[in-house]
Amino acid sequence: MFSVGSLVSYPAQGVGKVEKIETQVVGGIQVELYIVHILANNVTLLVPVGNAEKVGLRPIYTKAQGLKILEYLEDRSDFSGYSGQNWNRRYREYSDKLKSNDLRDVAYVLKELILIGRDKDLSFGERRLLEQAQGLISLELSFALKRDQADIRTQIEEMYADVLRERQKQDDDFDEEDEAGIEAGEEE
Repeated sequence: MFSVGSLVSYPAQGVGKVEKIETQVVGGIQVELYIVHILANNVTLLVPVGNAEKVGLRPIYTKAQGLKILEYLEDRSDFSGYSGQNWNRRYREYSDKLKSNDLRDVAYVLKELILIGRDKDLSFGERRLLEQAQGLISLELSFALKRDQADIRTQIEEMYADVLRERQKQDDDFDEEDEAGIEAGEEE
């Protein structure tokens, strides 16, 4: 049971605050509801108290749990690598993991997409999932570790600086090739 003011996590939505607990009549039945305000997007959710655990509403991670998530993010040993598998299959898998109430599943998606981005350009959908995962992780860890969300993002980016630097170098090289091609075309 959560109380008013409790910080909670809701799958795929992230950190929220229990604003109220109230009873409403739904379909002729009295239902006790948590009124949860999601901090990242100002969405308000009505979560039946009796179904809260079943739908994945949980307390935000503790400091110890948050530190374990950072350790997990840093460990690349479970990276399966981009094997050319069907994007639709990966997208469904990643979407399901983002809906999990286990932050480790969300961290898995973040880690995989960053590392896949080392070998290939991420599609629009992949970039969207990456941003969603990074937002969910960084916001919850900012509360768990009592640090600024931007600091958490920076720490994660530093963990993958080698990958992100290589990707940036490839993007810069591609931009230079485009400019050279445009300039060559102007000279003709």
